[in-house]
This record gives sequence, C-alpha cells and structure tokens, in this order.
Amino acid sequence: MLIALWIVNALLALAMLGGGGMKLVTPKATLAERGMPWTEDFSSLSIKAIAALEVIGALGLILPLLTGIATILAPIAAVGLAIIMVGATVVHLRRHEPAAPALGLTLLAVASAVLGFLTV
Repeated sequence: MLIALWIVNALLALAMLGGGGMKLVTPKATLAERGMPWTEDFSSLSIKAIAALEVIGALGLILPLLTGIATILAPIAAVGLAIIMVGATVVHLRRHEPAAPALGLTLLAVASAVLGFLTV
C-alpha cells in the first residue's frame, strides 16, 4: 500500500506543482489567453492564492513521507487538494467548460487521502 501511496502522491504532486506553479508566475491576462477562461471570474489575488495552495498541497503530499516527520500531514494535504479540485470542477461545470481534468485530479486526491489514512 505504501508503494501505491507513493505513486499516487507523485502523480498528484507533479500535476499540482505544474499547474499551481504555472498559475503562480503567469499573469491573469496570459492565463486567459492560454485557454483558462475561468480566470475572468476571479481576481488576480484569488488566482495566486489558489495556485499557492496547490503548490503547498503538492509539497505536503511528498515532504512528510520523504522525511518521515509528521506523516499524517500527507493525507491531510490530499484532502485539502481534493477540496480545491472539487471547487475547480464546480467552476468548470458552471461555466460549461470541460471538467474532466479537474474531476480526474479530484479522484486522484481522494485516492491519495484514502491510501494515506490507511497507510500512515
């Protein structure tokens, strides 16, 4: 189960670091131009806050397990990411945009949380 947890957490962390990191350093207007029209509904500060939470959550999936310190934080980070991704799914559905990527990441975060709480 620990191997499955590492695989799920690595995949989720890569996705969250990539997406969150990109949103963190890219201006709002550029995000909208690059196919993220949902950014029109949020302030720049909100977008940066969501991105920062995604990056922190990704680090929270890996660092506790890697160091062996406070390993309970890994499934808690997964729960936080699942909440963020449920919100993303709702936003995309309300805007009639494809929600499959957000829904997939939601399910991956839930799987990470379940595995984490069973393993840790």
